[in-house]
Amino acid sequence: MRIDILTLFPGMFEGFINESIIKRAIAQKSVIINIVDFRKYSKLSNNQVDDTPYGGGGGMVLRIEPLYDAIMDIKKDAPDAKVILMTPDGISYKQSVATSLKEEKHIIIVCGHYEGFDERIRSLCDMEISIGDYVLTGGELPAMVISDSIIRLLPGVITQTSLDSESFNDKLLDYPTYTKPQEFMGMKVPDVLLSGDHAKIKAWREEMRIKRTEERRPDLLK
Repeated sequence: MRIDILTLFPGMFEGFINESIIKRAIAQKSVIINIVDFRKYSKLSNNQVDDTPYGGGGGMVLRIEPLYDAIMDIKKDAPDAKVILMTPDGISYKQSVATSLKEEKHIIIVCGHYEGFDERIRSLCDMEISIGDYVLTGGELPAMVISDSIIRLLPGVITQTSLDSESFNDKLLDYPTYTKPQEFMGMKVPDVLLSGDHAKIKAWREEMRIKRTEERRPDLLK
């Protein structure tokens, strides 16, 4: 898979691509991540990419030209790339969307910034995504969230056993897990996990998934 992230702040992604599982996924060639500073596509003398809004109002608005040129430049070699715009009024991001997107060969993620973006930028995109009902200063953090959730699903990045037992599979949260010590400050590991009876352990874990989901995210069971 290839992911191109269009941003005005490429430095924000240094830690993201150089640490932990994402770094390993890049090293083993499961994914190629390109961080593209679309300011370089500005045709204005001062590399400006935003301007004041027509009709008045506060803040600055992203211009369409540099983003159009950046996307078209990338699409010269990948015309079927799926373009995703990070915006508060996009569809709510869920695990099912991540599972669907992992099947794409090439994704372009557009990070908005400032007060907003020229409405015509939407015409360049195939999909609009929101990671929650709150406002951030830009689309960089959401782009990392989307990328991380997709990359970890790619073959060989994480073991299939770990993926199979994760939260949101079958619309259930994950079961509680424990490790050593067996007891800490009066808090003990459940006896069933020490029993060695794998059938009982499996049944307990499934019961706990349902119970935890009912208690913490009953909306998932509707």
